[in-house]
Amino acid sequence: MRNFLPINKKDLKKRGWEVLDFIIVSGDAYVDHPSFGTAVISRALEDAGYKVGVIAQPDWSSVDDFKKLGKPKLGFLVTAGNIDSMVNHYSVSKKRRRKDNYSPGGKKGLRPDRATIVYSNMIRRAYKDVAIIIGGIEASLRRFAHYDYWDDSVRNSILVDSGADLLVYGMGEKQIVEIANNLKNGLSIEYIRHIPGTCYLVNNLENIYDYKLIPTVTEVINDKKKYALAFKEQYNEQDPVNGKVLVQKHRKRYLVQNPPATPLNREELDIIYSLKYTKEYHPIYEKMGGIPAIREVKFSILSSRGCFGGCSFCAIAFHQGRHVQSRSQESIINEAKEITKLKDFKGYIHDVGGPTANFRHPSCDKQERRGTCKEKQCLYPEPCKKLNIDHKEYLDLLSKLRKLPNIKKVFIRSGLRYDYIMADKDDKFFKELCKHHVSGQLKLAPEHIDSEVLKLMGKPSAEIYNKFVKKFYKINKRIGKEQYIIPYLMSSHPGSTLKSAIKLAEYLRDTNYQPEQVQDFYPTPGTLSTTMYYTNIDPRIMKRVYVPKKKEEKAMQRALLQFNKPRNYHLVYKALKKAKREDLIGYGPKCLIRPKNKKR
Repeated sequence: MRNFLPINKKDLKKRGWEVLDFIIVSGDAYVDHPSFGTAVISRALEDAGYKVGVIAQPDWSSVDDFKKLGKPKLGFLVTAGNIDSMVNHYSVSKKRRRKDNYSPGGKKGLRPDRATIVYSNMIRRAYKDVAIIIGGIEASLRRFAHYDYWDDSVRNSILVDSGADLLVYGMGEKQIVEIANNLKNGLSIEYIRHIPGTCYLVNNLENIYDYKLIPTVTEVINDKKKYALAFKEQYNEQDPVNGKVLVQKHRKRYLVQNPPATPLNREELDIIYSLKYTKEYHPIYEKMGGIPAIREVKFSILSSRGCFGGCSFCAIAFHQGRHVQSRSQESIINEAKEITKLKDFKGYIHDVGGPTANFRHPSCDKQERRGTCKEKQCLYPEPCKKLNIDHKEYLDLLSKLRKLPNIKKVFIRSGLRYDYIMADKDDKFFKELCKHHVSGQLKLAPEHIDSEVLKLMGKPSAEIYNKFVKKFYKINKRIGKEQYIIPYLMSSHPGSTLKSAIKLAEYLRDTNYQPEQVQDFYPTPGTLSTTMYYTNIDPRIMKRVYVPKKKEEKAMQRALLQFNKPRNYHLVYKALKKAKREDLIGYGPKCLIRPKNKKR
């Protein structure tokens, strides 16, 4: 029988344990499923022979909750959870969200803002001399001095503000087990400085070799050009093959980032996903309504990590990296078989994918030997001639999954790169996708239609998207299916002017599509687009970028993408007048809105 890890002294007693080696403190409720970072790290440590307990969503008003499992022998591991705590709490308009899907019953307010910092500081109050290691998406993306949208200022590295001893960035299984082994063998936390995929603080650079200095925290606070240069260096060195040690001075100390950890190979990744997960939320949450977030992943299978897509607004490259690693077909099929045995399984696998579902192998042969190209993208502005474009293995996997007993359908709901599909000379994947793997609606992310905006986003041209759409409907007509494309669109991205937003509105008019939801650009830590937003500079070429920041203009750009909604009329009218596009106000077929009713 698979059991949850201890969450209280009663659980420790059942296992006959007196002291734990590690305690994980998490901003999420305790869900023992491989889509949750706490579960993966705890099971990886357990598999390596360590005793691990979990303190989920502790009360941070006192140190009592942080002491309920006692003092761990080797250290505390701290994570804000699967999402940055500020993104979890606030919408792009900085309003408090109504729900927290990673909390019991979706209840909000069970974790603090900047959870990694708060939890680390409380642990230090409880146990002054204990080792504290921070990780997860919040720590990973805030490892350098970074622009913080909610403060509208540049903050220190989270390692400085948390007072932790070590920061693990990226996917942390390798790093955490190596750290654990070093601690077990008697090496003090302040001497663990050699592990890839970690950051630490030092008082001087006497023992640091072959490093690259980037602009200091003081420089990036006072000079936006220096901020852009610092981000460019960070972005270019995020490669496990050719990345260098980076150093950023934080006043009297130095933040040192070791190069990224080597991604798990297929065998290692298979092991991680075969560990003893219960694949459920802890029973204590049942009476509270369960944990909503598990619904999205319970009948889905994560098949890969990493992405070479290079979208500017996405933090995957800065966290998981551009090297794609995938699980074996055998591992995925075994997980699918386990899913079919779940009592509430109804025959539908909701997703088989990852950051990008149709990436199952490295982008090219060179990437494995020499690392990713620092000044080039694999797909933008067009697919690289050396790009390995092949869906055959993924198709074979999907075919095998469809044939398993008790499986009615296998859907793909995670992101698909349609430019990669269009670049494949073999149409078989496209046809099979339409025939077997779309649940009536295929969600894609063209994001915009204006060429200048797409250039800054690192997204394929509108022409490629239009060709994909045309082909999609042609294939569906041929196979006798009525299926639709639902495009994700983004307003107010750096580079987007009112003219750009009107161009997108006209495209929506011409294609007779009115989106129900539109995402306003959200400047989250660790992305190229956030650097553009803060600095008004594209760090890749160090040239100025227009950024819509004023509340009214952002509202107008958003309203233009839903110009047909009555509530948006006045904003759309104002935007068209301001852009001198009164030709779009009238009764003609090309008009977006009608003239104002004078009587009204």
